[in-house]
Amino acid sequence: MTWVGKSALRKEGDSKLRGQAKYIDDISLSGMMHGITVRSPIARGLLKKIEYLPGVNWDEFITVTAKDIPGNNYVALIKKDQPYLVDEKINHPEEPILLLAHSNKHILEKARSLIKFHIESLPPVFTLEEAIKQDPIIWGTNNTFKSYAIDRGDVESAFKDAHILLEGTYETGAQEQLYIEPNGVIAIANEKEGVTIWGSMQCPYYVHKALVPLFNLPPEKIRVVQAETGGGFGGKEEYPSVISGHAALLSWKAKRPVKIIYDRMEDMVATTKRHPSKTRIKTAFDKNHKLIALDIDFTIDGGAYATLSSVVLSRGTLHASGPYFSSNIKIRSRALATNTPPHGAFRGFGAPQSLFAIEKHMEFCARELKLDPVKFRKLNFIKHGEILGCGQLVKEKIKLNSVVEKALIESDFHKKRKAFVKTNKNSPIKKGIGLAVFMHGAGFTGSGETFLASIAAVKATPEGKIEILTSNTEIGQGTNTIFSQMAADALNIDFSDIEVVQPDTAHVPNSGPTVASRTCMIVGKLVEQASKDLKQKLISAQLLKEKYTRKEFISACKKYIKEIGELKGSSQYKAPSHIVWDEQKYQGDAYGTYAWAAYVAETSTDTRTFETTVDKFWAVQEVGKVINPLLAKGQIIGGVAQGIGYALYEEVIWKEGRMANNKMSNYIMPTTLDVPEIEVHFLELPYSYGGGGSKGLGELPLDGPSPAILNAMEHALKITLRQIPMTPEKLMAQMEEINK
Repeated sequence: MTWVGKSALRKEGDSKLRGQAKYIDDISLSGMMHGITVRSPIARGLLKKIEYLPGVNWDEFITVTAKDIPGNNYVALIKKDQPYLVDEKINHPEEPILLLAHSNKHILEKARSLIKFHIESLPPVFTLEEAIKQDPIIWGTNNTFKSYAIDRGDVESAFKDAHILLEGTYETGAQEQLYIEPNGVIAIANEKEGVTIWGSMQCPYYVHKALVPLFNLPPEKIRVVQAETGGGFGGKEEYPSVISGHAALLSWKAKRPVKIIYDRMEDMVATTKRHPSKTRIKTAFDKNHKLIALDIDFTIDGGAYATLSSVVLSRGTLHASGPYFSSNIKIRSRALATNTPPHGAFRGFGAPQSLFAIEKHMEFCARELKLDPVKFRKLNFIKHGEILGCGQLVKEKIKLNSVVEKALIESDFHKKRKAFVKTNKNSPIKKGIGLAVFMHGAGFTGSGETFLASIAAVKATPEGKIEILTSNTEIGQGTNTIFSQMAADALNIDFSDIEVVQPDTAHVPNSGPTVASRTCMIVGKLVEQASKDLKQKLISAQLLKEKYTRKEFISACKKYIKEIGELKGSSQYKAPSHIVWDEQKYQGDAYGTYAWAAYVAETSTDTRTFETTVDKFWAVQEVGKVINPLLAKGQIIGGVAQGIGYALYEEVIWKEGRMANNKMSNYIMPTTLDVPEIEVHFLELPYSYGGGGSKGLGELPLDGPSPAILNAMEHALKITLRQIPMTPEKLMAQMEEINK
């Protein structure tokens, strides 16, 4: 029996259904204290003094400031700019200044209100426009964390020779990840035994890397264990390093276990969000409406510290030209500093921002040129043998036209476009239907996977079962299940014979982070190879023939362990020889492969209330081999729902650099009543270098909903929309401005 391609039940499903799965707030240790973070009330300034006001017995509390840090006061990630605790300089509201621990978590809240910070205020920067002005400069060179440049051909000459030039500017807002379970960790830390962390997280080895310099300890004295995790979406990629460090610092001083669990308000106001962006695009077309030049300026708001802004900027830059071909391309991008909490990873990281801009711009160009938006796109699609904007030659077959045609047929796109024009004339409810076409690079960018050199292993137990050893986490997306399916097929055994070991840096190899649509494709392939390595050891030991039954395999494992010892297979990532990336020129094979998609949204906009609803949605994608159809469909539906929120509802309201609507009652996200029927269709084109033939899937569905929805609204309203979230208030203001 083969397991890949079947909807096997979730490995962890039974324990979650029965309430047996242990999330971090379900865990309690003997003598455990509770910890909290006391944060800056202002956006920028110099800390002069901390005052402890009367009202509690301060002798009962453990207090930690920057002066108590035993090692280095920075969060180790890419740059070393973000402190665990403010020493003197404050750079954003809610920046951690002081840590408190007490046995009674309710008393902690009273103590928090009795801390007074004496701060000398400095002028802050809150917007991209202010950061660009460079007055004041709050970080580095010209408030710039990172910049990239791509140049191909001669853009300026192409502009001079163009039949028509079209230009537009597009904006996207911040978005809160809003995972079900807020951030939380438990720490045990002391000089003798080192530091152990249990937490809700995506990347145990990121936390491990961060804690080594914080405590100035050897790596073997740091242990990080992932607890059951209630969602991440990138929000638990780098931020758990911060909360883990805080809990560990309190435990180090208290000499007792310390738990820190954020409530929803703190989690929303203090942690990272999707980077806001602004993109200017200028395009040149010849008389046949072919794209001959593309000039893009892509800017993102990094917040107060660098975190992962360079990585987000990189992916956004490399996706900025979308699935279109031009011989002349110029892309300039930058991540700027502002005095808001740092922005960080969020599902798609960078691609949803830049792909929104290019898809909105292509829709705008089609309308200005009075062309059918589908035919116009097809005319300019990248083809096999052509070069993407990042300089990558498309060597694989592309089913992009087939993907688009499937979306058009399933949605009855052309018929509805004509019908809605007629029915909208005498109705205040304006119906529209819109298309977005896009791609998403799977895995780390360029030489990123080579740099990680990820390792995966499989191990046989004395009972003849197989354990999968990776640091990739199950956060709801199905890691445990798909790994088990691929290993079961590679070993020719049953799905039930496989277990996935809990990610624990003391016991599993570093297979890289659970990010970037890499888990199934990259690490899944390593799991397959490790499984084959284990099988070959049995064959080499003459305990197993090339063809065997499940029973014979189990028997061979038992005998090997009894007579020879540990039975383990492993595999380390090596880049395929055809992948070539030039880091200096920032061009080449940016990704091993791409997933391709076409999304269609059908919308209704009430011109009396300016409310828009998505009535139906069609998502068609080519993602290689679909490992588990049910889980894959769930990924797409969940991503589209998140994309609907990004397009229409989820607006972060900033006030003096702080998120003012940090409650689920005033941060509006789509409910079940706002999410329509979502039809999901897959076209398969297996990728030989991906686990089970897979490509990346998890981030793709965030790229397409926003442009498809706004394109549908434009079709209905006959206006140009260039900003998300397009809330009723924003739509009303725009329509009133047009009607003046």
